[in-house]
Amino acid sequence: MTSRLDGPVKVTGRAKYGADNNFPGMVHGYVVLSTIAHGEIAAMDVTAAKSAPGVIGVYSPFDSLELRTPSFPPLGETWVPLQDREVTYYGQPIGFVVAQTYEQARDAAMLIEVSYLARPALTSLRDGLDSAEDAPSTRDGSPPSLTVLASGVESIEDALAASPMVVEATYTTATQNHAAMEPHSAVAVWDSDGLTVYSGNQGANIQAAELATALDTDPSSVRAVNPFVGGAFGGKGRTSAPAFLAAAAARALNRPVKAALSREQVFTATATRPATVQKIALGADTDGTLIALRHDSWSSTPVDRSFVEPTSHGTSREWYATQNLAISQRMVPLNIPPTTFMRAPGEAPGSFALESAIDELAVALNMDPIELRLRNDSTAPPGRDLEWSSKHLDECFRVGAARFGWADRSPRGRTDGDWLVGLGTATAMFPALRFPATVEVTLRADGTAVVATSGADPGTGLLTVLSLVGAESLDISPDRITPRLGDSALPPGGMSGGSTATASAGSAIMIAAAEVIDDLLALASSPGAPFDGVEVSYADGRVLGGGRTMTFGDVLRAVNRSSISATGSSAPGEELTKHSFSSFGAQFCEVRVHRWTREARVSRMLGVFDAGRIINEKAARSQLIGGMIWGVSAALHEGLEIEANGRLANGDFASYLLPVNADIPEVDVRFVEYPDTLHNAVGAKGLGEIGIVGMAAAIANGIFNATGIRVRHIPIMIEDLLDDGFVSRLRGRRA
Repeated sequence: MTSRLDGPVKVTGRAKYGADNNFPGMVHGYVVLSTIAHGEIAAMDVTAAKSAPGVIGVYSPFDSLELRTPSFPPLGETWVPLQDREVTYYGQPIGFVVAQTYEQARDAAMLIEVSYLARPALTSLRDGLDSAEDAPSTRDGSPPSLTVLASGVESIEDALAASPMVVEATYTTATQNHAAMEPHSAVAVWDSDGLTVYSGNQGANIQAAELATALDTDPSSVRAVNPFVGGAFGGKGRTSAPAFLAAAAARALNRPVKAALSREQVFTATATRPATVQKIALGADTDGTLIALRHDSWSSTPVDRSFVEPTSHGTSREWYATQNLAISQRMVPLNIPPTTFMRAPGEAPGSFALESAIDELAVALNMDPIELRLRNDSTAPPGRDLEWSSKHLDECFRVGAARFGWADRSPRGRTDGDWLVGLGTATAMFPALRFPATVEVTLRADGTAVVATSGADPGTGLLTVLSLVGAESLDISPDRITPRLGDSALPPGGMSGGSTATASAGSAIMIAAAEVIDDLLALASSPGAPFDGVEVSYADGRVLGGGRTMTFGDVLRAVNRSSISATGSSAPGEELTKHSFSSFGAQFCEVRVHRWTREARVSRMLGVFDAGRIINEKAARSQLIGGMIWGVSAALHEGLEIEANGRLANGDFASYLLPVNADIPEVDVRFVEYPDTLHNAVGAKGLGEIGIVGMAAAIANGIFNATGIRVRHIPIMIEDLLDDGFVSRLRGRRA
């Protein structure tokens, strides 16, 4: 298996992240945050801050840095700080202090006195349900409410009423923070060529475009550099407040400026996964065949309504075959930090509700949960004619069940000393997507090649994928490939998100490689060249013709060329009119609940995935293991607590619970590998996000199997397992 090319520099501390860049004369900025959730800034007394040691600039809405609001289709507008006095959430950036050192800027910021005209704030999703609004149309243009009914059926309620078996319940998921290891930061430098910003992000060309608009400057004069990104998960898809402020301040002061959020600031001054409330009703025949599925969802959203978690549309619309389907998506505007994409947006929280409900239906029918899922396996999304391009979910469940020992599962769990042990399972799905991407492939006279794109590698392994796909496309060994990414000066690679990078960049590499090989052959057979007038071909990195061969490096040297380059671009196209595309998986877990302390622990996990062709098995396994661990975290640990006044009660690593090594057991990953060339020429489908999908539900289902207690919210706490049913169940068990 291939090791990650960036592994050695990362583990030895030699990888240079955004905030690791330092320049002569550089100064430091500190972001000032609001302490109310809703209102207007009446005044900011910055006198003491301006006279504090080392301070060289203090900025606020009353003395602001000039910035405009950028918009990047299809993501929409990106909020920029300090442009008005409105406060819409607790912890909103409202000021910026620049000083000789970080500590001086931080200490001076504490001296700023802010007066507010406070207004009532709405911070609770449950309290705001009565004021919910229809969500905007989804990214594919689907309306917020969608109904598909069988012929002769008047409504989804009629279909449910006619179903012999109905289960109905409400499920909730908590607000979460991305909590990437690398806090949001930026180093901004202006020179005669323009602006260069060093900042971890998910798309250098996107950040450069947003900064150019915000600063009202020529896009060609803005460069964004991010060769290493210390985690992102969707939270670094847009330009951050530190990047906007550092860039504007560096221009105003004519000095390099570094700005980095503290860990506590990351929890408010960035963006989160929204909280959700989901009501699901399933109607089925006695044999388990789904007759009706209703999934109504509510998502928290900030007051600008900039993002909604598409839970019902991301799951129930596609996962199961059903004769009657009704889904709706509503939003509740709140005075909370921004919400945005977070690993498997929609599918992760949506799968907790849907896959918990499916498990409840299996229990009601006294049916094996896997059998129920396979009985309702969809060949196409309900109401659509476009069948899945490739789907092997049934094999995922068969392989997983055999490997995990599912046949030994008891409907009432088992005991192991003082532990109650249960098994849970769930389906995982995530759409197989591609974003537009351009890659340049360069053949060099020294016999090596460069594969370059501006796309980002926020820990996904894209750098190594560029090397592997480039080597395969050029028919040379990977050690002769130099991959380059994370620089907006390179061809636009789009955003590293949506589990798209391998399919998007890989397809572009194949196109660019074919182009550069054609150009090489034309050059090799041109007048005066080594194969002048000879019919030539290419294989193994060599030009063949006339009974002899030359490496491409030899050819380039012979014609006095140092290199030859070509670009290739790839984007979704006609295939979207022919098929539906998704990655699939089956999640399994073993959960142990202590009979006296009620502590819940996951003791085994297995995920079996159908994600097309696997380019780098080691990196692929790591990505999926990381997602599955995040599923444990969502199920048993993570949840931001927002107080009535909008303050985060646990907005730091001391109190925002995350799993540690001791919380994570054996994690097993298996693939059923079927390249999907209907999706893209590489045959790969996304796998970065699907690992988290379904795992929280599998854990909740395992807890039910162990204890008989159905918990319909995450995270699941000890107090959720303290009801009378638990005690009664204990009394009925044998040790």
